[in-house]
Amino acid sequence: MLLLTSIFVTVLLPYVNSDPSTSTSTAVPAPTVGPTKEVGKLPALGWNTWNAYACSIDESKVLAAANQFVSLGLKDAGYEYVNIDDCWSVMSGRDNTTGRIVPDPTKFPDGISGLASKIHDLGLKIGIYSDAGTKTCAGYPGSLGNEAIDAKTFTEWGIDYLKYDNCNVPANWSDAATPPDDDWYNSNSAIRYRRMTAALDAQSRPVQFNLCIWGTANVWDWGARVGHSWRMSGDASASWSYIVSIINTNAQHLDSINFWSHNDMDMMEIGNGDLTIEEQRTHFATWVLFKSPILLGTDLGKLSDDQLTIIKNKELLEFHQDPVVGTPAAPFTPTPSAPTTSTPEYFVGRSLKGTHVFVVNTAANTTMKTFNFANVKGLARGGRGSFKVHDMWTGKDIGKFTGNYTFSLAAHDTAAFFVSPL
Repeated sequence: MLLLTSIFVTVLLPYVNSDPSTSTSTAVPAPTVGPTKEVGKLPALGWNTWNAYACSIDESKVLAAANQFVSLGLKDAGYEYVNIDDCWSVMSGRDNTTGRIVPDPTKFPDGISGLASKIHDLGLKIGIYSDAGTKTCAGYPGSLGNEAIDAKTFTEWGIDYLKYDNCNVPANWSDAATPPDDDWYNSNSAIRYRRMTAALDAQSRPVQFNLCIWGTANVWDWGARVGHSWRMSGDASASWSYIVSIINTNAQHLDSINFWSHNDMDMMEIGNGDLTIEEQRTHFATWVLFKSPILLGTDLGKLSDDQLTIIKNKELLEFHQDPVVGTPAAPFTPTPSAPTTSTPEYFVGRSLKGTHVFVVNTAANTTMKTFNFANVKGLARGGRGSFKVHDMWTGKDIGKFTGNYTFSLAAHDTAAFFVSPL
Protein backbone atom coordinates (compact mmCIF):
# COMPACT_ATOMS: atom_id res chain seq x y z
CA MET A 1 0.00 0.00 0.00
CA LEU A 2 1.36 3.40 -0.97
CA LEU A 3 0.53 6.07 1.56
CA LEU A 4 1.13 9.79 1.21
CA THR A 5 3.49 10.98 3.93
CA SER A 6 3.39 14.59 2.84
CA ILE A 7 0.73 17.19 2.40
CA PHE A 8 1.70 17.42 -1.25
CA VAL A 9 0.03 15.84 -4.25
CA THR A 10 0.03 16.67 -7.92
CA VAL A 11 -2.73 19.11 -8.83
CA LEU A 12 -3.16 19.99 -12.50
CA LEU A 13 -5.97 22.40 -13.27
CA PRO A 14 -7.44 21.74 -15.68
CA TYR A 15 -6.80 18.15 -16.66
CA VAL A 16 -8.95 15.30 -17.92
CA ASN A 17 -8.88 11.56 -17.21
CA SER A 18 -5.61 11.70 -15.26
CA ASP A 19 -4.92 8.53 -13.33
CA PRO A 20 -5.53 9.26 -9.63
CA SER A 21 -3.31 6.36 -8.64
CA THR A 22 -0.31 8.27 -10.00
CA SER A 23 -1.17 11.59 -8.33
CA THR A 24 1.45 11.26 -5.62
CA SER A 25 4.11 13.72 -6.73
CA THR A 26 5.29 16.28 -4.18
CA ALA A 27 6.04 18.84 -6.89
CA VAL A 28 2.96 21.01 -6.32
CA PRO A 29 1.31 21.77 -2.95
CA ALA A 30 -2.13 20.36 -2.30
CA PRO A 31 -4.67 23.17 -2.76
CA THR A 32 -5.43 25.26 0.31
CA VAL A 33 -8.14 27.49 -1.14
CA GLY A 34 -11.28 27.54 0.98
CA PRO A 35 -14.92 27.27 -0.04
CA THR A 36 -16.73 30.28 -1.44
CA LYS A 37 -18.49 32.61 0.97
CA GLU A 38 -21.04 33.56 -1.70
CA VAL A 39 -23.25 30.62 -0.66
CA GLY A 40 -23.59 28.27 2.29
CA LYS A 41 -23.74 30.81 5.12
CA LEU A 42 -26.90 29.19 6.48
CA PRO A 43 -27.64 25.44 6.50
CA ALA A 44 -29.25 24.25 3.27
CA LEU A 45 -32.98 23.67 3.00
CA GLY A 46 -34.12 21.38 0.22
CA TRP A 47 -34.81 17.87 -1.03
CA ASN A 48 -32.70 14.94 -2.26
CA THR A 49 -33.69 12.00 -4.46
CA TRP A 50 -31.92 9.17 -2.61
CA ASN A 51 -34.13 8.26 0.38
CA ALA A 52 -37.23 8.27 -1.77
CA TYR A 53 -36.00 6.73 -5.02
CA ALA A 54 -32.37 5.52 -4.71
CA CYS A 55 -31.25 4.76 -8.29
CA SER A 56 -34.77 4.84 -9.73
CA ILE A 57 -34.56 8.49 -10.66
CA ASP A 58 -35.46 10.49 -13.74
CA GLU A 59 -36.29 14.01 -14.79
CA SER A 60 -40.01 13.64 -14.13
CA LYS A 61 -39.48 12.72 -10.45
CA VAL A 62 -37.03 15.54 -9.86
CA LEU A 63 -39.20 18.08 -11.63
CA ALA A 64 -42.27 16.84 -9.73
CA ALA A 65 -40.49 17.55 -6.44
CA ALA A 66 -39.56 21.01 -7.66
CA ASN A 67 -43.16 21.78 -8.57
CA GLN A 68 -44.32 20.42 -5.20
CA PHE A 69 -41.96 22.87 -3.48
CA VAL A 70 -44.20 25.54 -4.95
CA SER A 71 -47.62 23.89 -4.62
CA LEU A 72 -47.09 22.64 -1.05
CA GLY A 73 -45.72 25.94 0.22
CA LEU A 74 -42.21 24.60 0.81
CA LYS A 75 -40.63 27.29 -1.35
CA ASP A 76 -42.43 29.96 0.64
CA ALA A 77 -41.13 28.30 3.83
CA GLY A 78 -37.53 28.66 2.60
CA TYR A 79 -36.77 25.35 0.90
CA GLU A 80 -34.76 25.96 -2.27
CA TYR A 81 -32.42 23.08 -3.25
CA VAL A 82 -33.72 20.24 -5.44
CA ASN A 83 -30.85 17.76 -5.41
CA ILE A 84 -30.08 14.74 -7.61
CA ASP A 85 -28.18 11.95 -5.86
CA ASP A 86 -26.30 8.93 -7.30
CA CYS A 87 -27.13 7.11 -10.57
CA TRP A 88 -27.79 10.12 -12.81
CA SER A 89 -25.06 9.39 -15.38
CA VAL A 90 -24.27 6.59 -17.80
CA MET A 91 -22.29 3.87 -16.06
CA SER A 92 -20.01 2.99 -18.97
CA GLY A 93 -17.68 5.93 -18.43
CA ARG A 94 -16.86 9.40 -19.66
CA ASP A 95 -17.18 10.92 -23.09
CA ASN A 96 -14.11 9.84 -25.07
CA THR A 97 -13.70 13.27 -26.63
CA THR A 98 -14.55 15.73 -23.86
CA GLY A 99 -13.71 13.62 -20.81
CA ARG A 100 -17.00 14.68 -19.24
CA ILE A 101 -19.44 12.57 -17.26
CA VAL A 102 -22.48 11.92 -19.47
CA PRO A 103 -26.04 12.23 -18.10
CA ASP A 104 -28.17 9.13 -18.75
CA PRO A 105 -30.24 10.15 -21.83
CA THR A 106 -33.10 7.86 -20.86
CA LYS A 107 -33.43 9.25 -17.35
CA PHE A 108 -32.64 12.84 -18.34
CA PRO A 109 -33.62 13.38 -21.98
CA ASP A 110 -33.02 17.14 -21.71
CA GLY A 111 -29.71 16.61 -19.93
CA ILE A 112 -28.92 18.02 -16.52
CA SER A 113 -28.63 21.51 -17.98
CA GLY A 114 -32.16 21.31 -19.40
CA LEU A 115 -33.52 20.18 -16.05
CA ALA A 116 -31.54 22.89 -14.27
CA SER A 117 -33.16 25.54 -16.46
CA LYS A 118 -36.63 24.28 -15.57
CA ILE A 119 -35.83 24.28 -11.85
CA HIS A 120 -34.29 27.73 -12.03
CA ASP A 121 -37.40 28.98 -13.81
CA LEU A 122 -39.34 28.03 -10.66
CA GLY A 123 -37.05 30.25 -8.60
CA LEU A 124 -35.31 27.20 -7.08
CA LYS A 125 -31.78 25.78 -7.14
CA ILE A 126 -30.46 22.39 -8.28
CA GLY A 127 -27.87 20.08 -6.77
CA ILE A 128 -25.96 17.10 -8.11
CA TYR A 129 -23.87 14.23 -6.76
CA SER A 130 -20.36 12.93 -7.37
CA ASP A 131 -17.67 11.07 -5.48
CA ALA A 132 -14.14 11.70 -4.24
CA GLY A 133 -13.19 8.25 -5.50
CA THR A 134 -12.86 6.54 -8.87
CA LYS A 135 -16.53 5.52 -8.85
CA THR A 136 -19.65 6.54 -6.98
CA CYS A 137 -21.15 4.29 -4.33
CA ALA A 138 -23.46 2.78 -6.99
CA GLY A 139 -20.60 2.26 -9.44
CA TYR A 140 -20.98 5.29 -11.72
CA PRO A 141 -18.02 7.51 -12.72
CA GLY A 142 -16.43 9.35 -9.79
CA SER A 143 -14.46 12.58 -9.85
CA LEU A 144 -11.09 11.71 -8.26
CA GLY A 145 -8.48 12.82 -10.76
CA ASN A 146 -11.09 14.66 -12.82
CA GLU A 147 -12.03 17.44 -10.42
CA ALA A 148 -11.38 20.33 -12.80
CA ILE A 149 -13.38 19.03 -15.74
CA ASP A 150 -16.24 17.93 -13.49
CA ALA A 151 -16.43 21.24 -11.62
CA LYS A 152 -16.45 23.05 -14.96
CA THR A 153 -19.12 20.72 -16.32
CA PHE A 154 -21.38 21.00 -13.29
CA THR A 155 -21.25 24.78 -13.16
CA GLU A 156 -21.82 25.11 -16.91
CA TRP A 157 -24.93 22.98 -16.45
CA GLY A 158 -26.17 25.43 -13.83
CA ILE A 159 -25.52 23.35 -10.71
CA ASP A 160 -25.83 25.17 -7.36
CA TYR A 161 -25.00 22.40 -4.86
CA LEU A 162 -22.62 19.43 -4.90
CA LYS A 163 -22.89 16.40 -2.63
CA TYR A 164 -19.48 14.69 -2.77
CA ASP A 165 -19.37 11.09 -1.55
CA ASN A 166 -16.55 8.87 -0.29
CA CYS A 167 -16.73 5.48 -2.05
CA ASN A 168 -14.20 3.53 -4.15
CA VAL A 169 -11.09 5.26 -2.86
CA PRO A 170 -7.82 3.83 -4.29
CA ALA A 171 -5.45 2.29 -1.76
CA ASN A 172 -2.83 5.00 -2.16
CA TRP A 173 -5.45 7.60 -1.18
CA SER A 174 -6.43 5.88 2.07
CA ASP A 175 -5.28 7.24 5.43
CA ALA A 176 -2.78 5.93 7.92
CA ALA A 177 -3.89 5.59 11.52
CA THR A 178 -2.72 9.15 12.09
CA PRO A 179 -2.22 11.83 9.44
CA PRO A 180 0.95 13.89 8.88
CA ASP A 181 1.73 15.92 12.00
CA ASP A 182 -1.55 14.66 13.49
CA ASP A 183 -3.36 17.23 11.34
CA TRP A 184 -6.35 15.68 9.57
CA TYR A 185 -6.51 18.65 7.19
CA ASN A 186 -3.36 17.17 5.65
CA SER A 187 -4.73 13.62 5.49
CA ASN A 188 -5.32 11.92 2.17
CA SER A 189 -9.07 12.10 2.83
CA ALA A 190 -9.02 15.85 3.28
CA ILE A 191 -6.78 16.37 0.25
CA ARG A 192 -9.19 14.43 -1.97
CA TYR A 193 -11.92 16.88 -0.95
CA ARG A 194 -9.59 19.90 -1.09
CA ARG A 195 -8.96 19.16 -4.76
CA MET A 196 -12.63 19.58 -5.55
CA THR A 197 -12.81 22.75 -3.43
CA ALA A 198 -10.07 24.27 -5.58
CA ALA A 199 -11.75 23.12 -8.79
CA LEU A 200 -15.05 24.69 -7.73
CA ASP A 201 -13.27 27.87 -6.70
CA ALA A 202 -11.90 28.22 -10.24
CA GLN A 203 -15.43 28.47 -11.65
CA SER A 204 -17.50 31.63 -11.97
CA ARG A 205 -20.65 30.05 -10.51
CA PRO A 206 -20.69 29.60 -6.70
CA VAL A 207 -21.59 26.08 -5.56
CA GLN A 208 -22.55 24.99 -2.06
CA PHE A 209 -20.20 22.08 -1.25
CA ASN A 210 -21.27 19.16 0.95
CA LEU A 211 -18.57 16.70 2.05
CA CYS A 212 -20.30 13.31 2.32
CA ILE A 213 -17.39 11.79 4.22
CA TRP A 214 -19.45 9.82 6.80
CA GLY A 215 -17.89 11.41 9.89
CA THR A 216 -14.42 10.02 9.13
CA ALA A 217 -11.00 11.71 9.27
CA ASN A 218 -12.13 14.05 12.09
CA VAL A 219 -13.91 16.08 9.43
CA TRP A 220 -15.46 18.41 12.05
CA ASP A 221 -11.94 19.76 12.69
CA TRP A 222 -11.24 20.84 9.10
CA GLY A 223 -14.53 20.70 7.20
CA ALA A 224 -15.12 24.46 7.27
CA ARG A 225 -11.78 25.01 5.51
CA VAL A 226 -12.93 22.77 2.64
CA GLY A 227 -16.74 22.86 2.33
CA HIS A 228 -19.91 24.31 3.77
CA SER A 229 -21.24 21.13 5.42
CA TRP A 230 -20.00 17.62 6.14
CA ARG A 231 -21.64 14.35 7.02
CA MET A 232 -21.24 13.26 10.63
CA SER A 233 -22.15 9.59 10.18
CA GLY A 234 -23.03 6.82 7.80
CA ASP A 235 -26.39 6.82 6.05
CA ALA A 236 -29.50 7.74 8.01
CA SER A 237 -32.36 5.30 8.50
CA ALA A 238 -36.02 5.90 9.32
CA SER A 239 -35.51 4.66 12.88
CA TRP A 240 -35.55 6.07 16.39
CA SER A 241 -32.16 4.46 17.02
CA TYR A 242 -30.56 6.52 14.25
CA ILE A 243 -32.07 9.75 15.56
CA VAL A 244 -30.69 9.07 19.04
CA SER A 245 -27.27 8.06 17.72
CA ILE A 246 -26.84 11.18 15.59
CA ILE A 247 -27.93 13.42 18.49
CA ASN A 248 -25.19 11.82 20.60
CA THR A 249 -22.61 12.21 17.84
CA ASN A 250 -23.45 15.80 17.04
CA ALA A 251 -23.58 16.91 20.65
CA GLN A 252 -19.86 16.14 20.91
CA HIS A 253 -18.88 18.50 18.10
CA LEU A 254 -20.94 21.66 18.47
CA ASP A 255 -17.90 23.97 18.31
CA SER A 256 -17.59 23.31 14.57
CA ILE A 257 -21.05 24.75 13.81
CA ASN A 258 -21.45 28.37 12.75
CA PHE A 259 -22.07 30.43 9.63
CA TRP A 260 -20.67 28.63 6.54
CA SER A 261 -19.90 25.67 8.81
CA HIS A 262 -22.55 22.97 9.32
CA ASN A 263 -22.46 19.46 10.76
CA ASP A 264 -24.65 17.39 8.41
CA MET A 265 -26.83 14.83 10.22
CA ASP A 266 -27.86 13.37 6.81
CA MET A 267 -31.06 13.58 4.80
CA MET A 268 -34.47 13.62 6.43
CA GLU A 269 -36.59 10.48 6.79
CA ILE A 270 -39.88 12.23 7.54
CA GLY A 271 -42.48 10.42 5.45
CA ASN A 272 -40.47 7.17 5.37
CA GLY A 273 -40.62 4.04 7.49
CA ASP A 274 -42.61 3.67 10.69
CA LEU A 275 -41.53 6.71 12.71
CA THR A 276 -44.32 8.00 14.95
CA ILE A 277 -45.42 11.60 14.48
CA GLU A 278 -43.63 12.44 17.74
CA GLU A 279 -40.42 10.85 16.48
CA GLN A 280 -40.74 12.83 13.27
CA ARG A 281 -41.10 16.03 15.31
CA THR A 282 -37.89 15.13 17.14
CA HIS A 283 -36.22 14.28 13.83
CA PHE A 284 -37.00 17.75 12.52
CA ALA A 285 -36.45 19.68 15.75
CA THR A 286 -33.02 18.21 16.45
CA TRP A 287 -31.85 18.92 12.89
CA VAL A 288 -33.10 22.47 13.52
CA LEU A 289 -31.50 23.01 16.91
CA PHE A 290 -28.14 21.66 15.68
CA LYS A 291 -28.47 23.72 12.47
CA SER A 292 -27.88 20.72 10.24
CA PRO A 293 -28.75 20.95 6.55
CA ILE A 294 -32.37 19.84 6.12
CA LEU A 295 -32.81 17.91 2.88
CA LEU A 296 -36.17 16.18 2.70
CA GLY A 297 -35.98 12.62 1.41
CA THR A 298 -39.41 11.30 0.56
CA ASP A 299 -42.07 11.44 -2.14
CA LEU A 300 -43.39 14.90 -1.30
CA GLY A 301 -46.80 14.15 -2.77
CA LYS A 302 -47.40 11.52 -0.09
CA LEU A 303 -46.73 13.74 2.92
CA SER A 304 -49.64 14.07 5.34
CA ASP A 305 -50.92 17.39 6.65
CA ASP A 306 -49.25 16.65 10.00
CA GLN A 307 -45.92 16.00 8.31
CA LEU A 308 -46.17 19.15 6.22
CA THR A 309 -46.97 21.09 9.37
CA ILE A 310 -43.74 19.81 10.93
CA ILE A 311 -41.40 20.61 8.05
CA LYS A 312 -42.95 24.04 7.36
CA ASN A 313 -42.99 25.21 10.98
CA LYS A 314 -42.22 28.91 10.74
CA GLU A 315 -40.66 29.48 14.14
CA LEU A 316 -38.37 26.46 14.09
CA LEU A 317 -37.19 27.34 10.58
CA GLU A 318 -36.53 30.91 11.73
CA PHE A 319 -34.21 29.56 14.43
CA HIS A 320 -32.51 27.27 11.89
CA GLN A 321 -32.04 30.11 9.40
CA ASP A 322 -31.27 32.88 11.89
CA PRO A 323 -29.18 35.59 10.15
CA VAL A 324 -27.57 36.90 13.34
CA VAL A 325 -26.65 33.81 15.39
CA GLY A 326 -24.92 30.97 13.53
CA THR A 327 -24.21 28.75 16.50
CA PRO A 328 -26.49 25.83 17.51
CA ALA A 329 -28.40 25.10 20.67
CA ALA A 330 -26.25 23.33 23.27
CA PRO A 331 -27.02 20.94 26.13
CA PHE A 332 -27.62 22.34 29.61
CA THR A 333 -28.46 20.92 33.02
CA PRO A 334 -32.11 21.84 33.66
CA THR A 335 -32.08 21.75 37.47
CA PRO A 336 -29.32 21.44 40.08
CA SER A 337 -30.45 17.89 40.93
CA ALA A 338 -31.14 16.70 37.37
CA PRO A 339 -29.66 13.27 36.59
CA THR A 340 -27.20 12.86 33.73
CA THR A 341 -28.80 11.14 30.77
CA SER A 342 -26.94 9.08 28.20
CA THR A 343 -28.43 11.25 25.46
CA PRO A 344 -28.71 15.00 26.14
CA GLU A 345 -32.35 16.04 26.49
CA TYR A 346 -32.25 19.76 27.34
CA PHE A 347 -30.82 22.31 24.92
CA VAL A 348 -30.62 26.10 24.93
CA GLY A 349 -29.89 28.31 21.94
CA ARG A 350 -29.92 31.97 20.96
CA SER A 351 -31.44 33.80 18.01
CA LEU A 352 -31.97 37.42 17.06
CA LYS A 353 -35.25 37.17 19.06
CA GLY A 354 -33.70 35.85 22.26
CA THR A 355 -33.51 32.52 24.09
CA HIS A 356 -34.94 29.18 22.99
CA VAL A 357 -35.21 25.94 24.96
CA PHE A 358 -35.62 22.54 23.31
CA VAL A 359 -36.47 19.42 25.34
CA VAL A 360 -36.23 15.88 23.95
CA ASN A 361 -37.96 12.95 25.64
CA THR A 362 -35.82 9.91 24.87
CA ALA A 363 -38.00 7.70 27.08
CA ALA A 364 -40.55 5.31 25.61
CA ASN A 365 -43.31 6.76 27.77
CA THR A 366 -44.84 10.16 28.51
CA THR A 367 -42.64 11.96 31.04
CA MET A 368 -42.81 15.09 33.17
CA LYS A 369 -40.04 17.55 32.29
CA THR A 370 -38.81 20.58 34.26
CA PHE A 371 -36.24 23.30 33.71
CA ASN A 372 -35.30 26.10 36.08
CA PHE A 373 -35.02 29.52 34.48
CA ALA A 374 -31.84 30.13 36.48
CA ASN A 375 -30.24 27.14 34.72
CA VAL A 376 -31.01 28.41 31.22
CA LYS A 377 -27.74 29.90 30.01
CA GLY A 378 -28.07 33.40 28.60
CA LEU A 379 -31.57 34.02 29.89
CA ALA A 380 -32.20 37.64 30.91
CA ARG A 381 -31.70 38.64 34.56
CA GLY A 382 -29.91 35.37 35.20
CA GLY A 383 -33.27 33.59 35.23
CA ARG A 384 -34.58 35.61 38.17
CA GLY A 385 -38.16 36.84 38.15
CA SER A 386 -41.04 35.80 35.91
CA PHE A 387 -40.89 34.62 32.30
CA LYS A 388 -43.27 34.04 29.44
CA VAL A 389 -43.06 30.60 27.84
CA HIS A 390 -44.09 30.42 24.18
CA ASP A 391 -44.67 27.17 22.25
CA MET A 392 -42.77 27.33 18.95
CA TRP A 393 -44.71 24.37 17.52
CA THR A 394 -48.12 26.00 17.91
CA GLY A 395 -47.03 29.63 17.77
CA LYS A 396 -48.98 30.33 20.96
CA ASP A 397 -48.03 31.60 24.42
CA ILE A 398 -48.36 28.99 27.15
CA GLY A 399 -48.28 31.32 30.14
CA LYS A 400 -46.22 33.21 32.71
CA PHE A 401 -44.04 31.34 35.18
CA THR A 402 -41.61 32.04 38.01
CA GLY A 403 -38.69 29.84 39.00
CA ASN A 404 -39.27 26.97 36.61
CA TYR A 405 -41.55 25.46 34.02
CA THR A 406 -42.89 21.90 34.30
CA PHE A 407 -44.79 20.11 31.57
CA SER A 408 -45.70 16.68 30.20
CA LEU A 409 -43.92 15.42 27.07
CA ALA A 410 -44.98 12.42 25.00
CA ALA A 411 -42.67 9.50 24.30
CA HIS A 412 -39.89 10.38 21.81
CA ASP A 413 -41.32 13.86 21.31
CA THR A 414 -39.47 17.20 21.42
CA ALA A 415 -40.79 20.46 22.87
CA ALA A 416 -39.59 23.80 21.51
CA PHE A 417 -40.01 27.00 23.54
CA PHE A 418 -39.17 30.66 23.27
CA VAL A 419 -38.58 32.01 26.77
CA SER A 420 -38.66 35.75 27.38
CA PRO A 421 -38.59 37.93 30.52
CA LEU A 422 -41.62 39.81 31.77
